[in-house]
Amino acid sequence: MSDDRPARPSDIARAALEAARAASASRPAPTRRRVAGPRRRWTGPHPGDDDPQPLARLVDSLVSTQDWSEQTRVGAVFGRWSTLVGPDIAAHCRPETLTEGELLVVAESTAWATQLRLLAPTILARLRAQVGGDVVTRLRVVGPTAPSWKKGPRSVRGRGPRDTYG
Repeated sequence: MSDDRPARPSDIARAALEAARAASASRPAPTRRRVAGPRRRWTGPHPGDDDPQPLARLVDSLVSTQDWSEQTRVGAVFGRWSTLVGPDIAAHCRPETLTEGELLVVAESTAWATQLRLLAPTILARLRAQVGGDVVTRLRVVGPTAPSWKKGPRSVRGRGPRDTYG
């Protein structure tokens, strides 16, 4: 065989492959580095903590870890008032404040205030059953009030703001 014949494409490819193998063999073998932190553990067929979760489950776990259960039950009284007492009663009254277990309910008329006072044991039983027994312990019903000049917890006796009008 003579060297003056033209090189075939297969000979060129073979020579390039041999050169690449020689270069690879002369390099040191790579070492595996361990990444800091624990190894990943697979959770199996059930969902794990790092899997997507339903929003309700996440909110429930947040409420329990932050110990917000009492505040959410108080908020449920105000937020679900019409479903707790019924739409007929809720159309004629509204909850105003809830302090130390006493719920202040403002009625739209004195007749509805009287009716709500008679229904107070029934309303308290519904609240205990649906929200919890220790959230609302007393129900105080008041009727509508006339506008007042008194603002805040303290006031001075006298004519009030009218005495500044000269």
